[in-house]
Amino acid sequence: MAASRALSALRLLARSPLCACTRSNSNRAAIGHLQRQRYGRLYPMLLVSTDGSTVRLRYGEPKRILMMPLDSNTLPEAERKARLRRQFPSKPKAKEEETFEGIDLDTYKKFWKK
Repeated sequence: MAASRALSALRLLARSPLCACTRSNSNRAAIGHLQRQRYGRLYPMLLVSTDGSTVRLRYGEPKRILMMPLDSNTLPEAERKARLRRQFPSKPKAKEEETFEGIDLDTYKKFWKK
C-alpha cells in the first residue's frame, strides 16, 4: 500500500512543471496549446470548401460555418450567368404615378368639411 502511494507521488512529481526533466521552450508551446493571452479566445468553426470537403479549425469570431467562395471561372456558362443574374438583379421598373384627372370630385363632395 505504501509502495503504491510512493509510486503515485513520484509520477505526480515527474509531471509537475517544477521538475527539471521538462523543458519549456518554443517547441513545447507550439505542440501543446496556445498559452498566450493575445490569441486567448478562438472559437471552433467548420470551414466548407467549394468541393464540399470540411475542415474544423479555430477562428477569432464566433461563427458556426464559413464557406469558401466559389470560382466562377470553373462553372459552365449557363450556371455562371444564372449566378450573376441572382447576384446583380435588374433595376426595378419605375411605376407610373397616379393622376387625378379622371376622378369625379362631386362624388366625394360629402366628405369635405363645410
